[in-house]
Amino acid sequence: MVKNSGASFYYTVGGRIQFGELAYDAVLREAYEEKQIHFEIDKLAYVHENFFTTEDDGDVYHEICLFFLFKPNNLVQKIRHSSFKEEYGDVSLHWLPINELQGVHMYPEFFKAELLNPIDGTKCFVTKNGVTSMR
Repeated sequence: MVKNSGASFYYTVGGRIQFGELAYDAVLREAYEEKQIHFEIDKLAYVHENFFTTEDDGDVYHEICLFFLFKPNNLVQKIRHSSFKEEYGDVSLHWLPINELQGVHMYPEFFKAELLNPIDGTKCFVTKNGVTSMR
């Protein structure tokens, strides 16, 4: 997971898709930019349509997130705590034990339960007014 110096919560590694870029290509590019590791995608695991207001300035957003699982990669085991700079501040990467996520302030919240029981297909979630439901 990732945490920036100005946030009270953890969130997933990710970024924005560039115009004309495929989602699969974007996730591989973003992962490489942040960790300098070439990953292979296993599958699209979750789609999350999220309506939210930011804590700091009250801006309202509607985002659609695609969460992919990567195939196992021996280089991932060498990743420890690291950080990098973004336009919004210092960002640090963290390994969080899946079985200890219940006490962690993180987004998306549904990861706390879903990552304990992976599925074969793709699940879709919608979060609106702070309530998440599966679709």
